[in-house]
Order: sequence, then structure tokens, then C-alpha cells
Amino acid sequence: MKRLIGPLTKEKVSGLKSGQEVLYTGIMYTARDQAHKRLIDLMEKGKPLPFDVKGKIIYYCGPNPAPKGKVIGSCGPTTSSRMDKFTPRLLDIGLLAAIGKGERSPDVVKAIKKNRAVYLLAYAGCGALLSGYVKKRKLVCFKDLGAEAVFVLEVKDFPLIVAIDSKGVNIYE
Repeated sequence: MKRLIGPLTKEKVSGLKSGQEVLYTGIMYTARDQAHKRLIDLMEKGKPLPFDVKGKIIYYCGPNPAPKGKVIGSCGPTTSSRMDKFTPRLLDIGLLAAIGKGERSPDVVKAIKKNRAVYLLAYAGCGALLSGYVKKRKLVCFKDLGAEAVFVLEVKDFPLIVAIDSKGVNIYE
């Protein structure tokens, strides 16, 4: 089990290998389909993004509202392929990691390799368990999207698996 402490750097990411289990401590941003669409729309209009993606992790997750006394509700991964049409653009401007579940398209794998980034898997079906690793949550943007708004999460020892490493080695192949 490898410990990965944020913030991410190219050097830290390049040390990860496909199939490796990782415990991540640091910051990650949540974003699903509609948030990704809005980010790309802003880029196409030449407008600044509401947060800097350079060196960051985006977790494909729409967290449930927090129960009383908790930081966050269930926060499991969503299917990553739904973000495939947006991901290469974000990797090209510096995103270093994405977290989700399932396979990625050949275009995303190519962009991960080109940008020396990684794709990480979160344990599917374990959203309630994963919520225990979240220490802080704060709304960043797109509040009108509800659970699909962008949140910044501070996590400690968040369990992940490297699915596609920075050399393009893919656990699914």
C-alpha cells in the first residue's frame, strides 16, 4: 500500500504503477457530467475556471447531503466514461488525476499518457464507507447543480487503486 500525500506533482504521479493500491491524503474536487460540461463551456468562451485544475484531482462523485453530525453523505464514484469527452481538455491544462469507476476511452488513455497523469479507481458500492475518509467539504461552484455541484474535499487515507498509470499501462488490459 503506497501513501500519496497532496498536492500532486508530476514526480509523485510518475511513481505510481497500474494495479497499485494507494492511500491518498490531501485535496480533491468533485465533478460529474454537468459540472464538466460547464467547465468546458467556460474554457471555450475563454473565461477563467472557478478553480485551478493544474496539479489537482477530480473525483467523479456527486456526494449525498451530510447526515446530522457528519461532514458528508455517501460519496461513491460514478461511471468515468461519461466524462470521457471532457477529460482530455482538462488533462491538457494540467489536471493530474481523475478518480472514478470503470474503463476509459482510448482518447482518455492517450491523454493520460501524453500529460503524464493518472486515472484512479475508488471502490464502487462503498460510498457510505468512503465518506468516513472525508474530513472537510466546501462548495466551490455550480451550487444550482445540488449534489452535482463542485465541492472541494479534504481527505485522509482515501483508498484508491491505480487503473491507468502515467505511462498508459491500463489495469483493464
